[in-house]
Amino acid sequence: MASGHTLAADLKPIGKPQAFDYAWLKGQARALGARPYQAPRSTLPKGLDNLDWDQYQSIRFRKERALWRDDALRFQAQFFHLGLFFKSPVRLYEVDGGQAQEIAYDPALFDHSDSGVPAGSLPADLGFAGFRLNFHTDLQRDIAAFLGASYFRAVGGEWQYGQSARGLAIDSGMNRPEEFPNFVAYWLEKPTKQSNTLAVYGLLDSPSVAGAYRFLITPGDTQVMDIDAALYPRKSIERLGIAPCTSMFQFGENDKRMANDWRPEIHDTDGLQMWTGNGEWIWRPLTNPAHLRFNAFADNNPRGFGLLQRDRDFDHYQDDGVFYDKRPCLWVEPKAGWGAGSVQLIEIPTIDETFDNIVAFWNPATKPQAGQELLFGYRLHWGAHPPARPPLAECVATRTGIGGIVGQPRKYFSWRFAVDFAGGDFSLIGKDAKVEPVIWASRGKVEITSARPLHSVNGWRAMFDLRPIDDSTQPIDLRLYLQCDGQPLTETWLYQWNPPPPAERKFA
Repeated sequence: MASGHTLAADLKPIGKPQAFDYAWLKGQARALGARPYQAPRSTLPKGLDNLDWDQYQSIRFRKERALWRDDALRFQAQFFHLGLFFKSPVRLYEVDGGQAQEIAYDPALFDHSDSGVPAGSLPADLGFAGFRLNFHTDLQRDIAAFLGASYFRAVGGEWQYGQSARGLAIDSGMNRPEEFPNFVAYWLEKPTKQSNTLAVYGLLDSPSVAGAYRFLITPGDTQVMDIDAALYPRKSIERLGIAPCTSMFQFGENDKRMANDWRPEIHDTDGLQMWTGNGEWIWRPLTNPAHLRFNAFADNNPRGFGLLQRDRDFDHYQDDGVFYDKRPCLWVEPKAGWGAGSVQLIEIPTIDETFDNIVAFWNPATKPQAGQELLFGYRLHWGAHPPARPPLAECVATRTGIGGIVGQPRKYFSWRFAVDFAGGDFSLIGKDAKVEPVIWASRGKVEITSARPLHSVNGWRAMFDLRPIDDSTQPIDLRLYLQCDGQPLTETWLYQWNPPPPAERKFA
């Protein structure tokens, strides 16, 4: 495309088109990372600075002015307005034929009528907060949204938003404020007429790092985002989080600590799945702990990990408003070896379902240093089920409660764990086969162990009690799988349990 390129009639340009490709963007990020950090503007004009949630949501982009609406393409893009939590402007560009044209903010692109904000009072250079994407199969609903810091989210075939992803996490879960990098600019590349894949580019900036990102977005029953990231640290980073997944877990069948709601369960996801470099499949149910909980699962060249919503039974949630049973899983698939490091899980106490309290990401073993170039490639899969699943039986439920033998007086405090598995090779198990639980605990005494068929899920249930042997309330790590004659039948179930204080260990 030559310099004569113009935007659609409803969109106004800023400046002249400039040559653009991913190599150029990496150069921009490298140069940005070599300069001192400059914080973005974060003060909203009067009228936008005190909106409540409903007022902000009422500011609607006019769909008839969507990017590419009149081009008979399979994608369209609409823009988000600044306001509420979204105070820093994001620059938006269209890329066509290798040329990038910046898109100007215009109050006329939005309907402000229900917000109480006079459109005429807004400055012409206000800027945008982000954007959402629509696909030709259903232009009424969006398939992905990029809004706030480096957050973005997407849907699969059930058209339900849930957890979010981020471009990067820095110092999450540490004893100092977390750093939230921002995507400060996006480039949306105009697809060909028959293309089912859209390329989006992002420039990331924060006090610690600058970065260039390329997203190749392909909608589907499982939506796939093929991502390349180039990072340029300004300084050493203590805890770098690659491919962060952000979710919410308030309570579920395994953790009723905050179960004060009429619904049986409230969570976006119920577990962390890991497929390690040596081929082990691990399932770690999520919890809502009383205090911040941090776990690191060491690995080398992980094959994948993600936060999953395995329980997809409406009856277990009874929520016909936000449909937790339809929340998408998010699976991270590295495209090349990531080397040594760990999948890290942070669980933060929450009393409300509107607060995300779960974070999972990859942390490289070697801390990034100023002046380096760090390259990461991975795919994100959004949908009801991850693309890779264990060949072994999967954990389908974890339940906990007071231990002991029903009908017999309890002489001491213990805690019961009931873990259900389904799938895999259970169909091969005959009535005389000996299925055994293999259980390990970092502390305490394991007792009353059993494994028995569970016909309601066409699987098996493992049960055991854990008896604390000291007064400590520090976490106890648990590990469990089922085997037959030494052959593993299930993925590995991991759990972390905090014994209550001695005064609260009621058993009578």
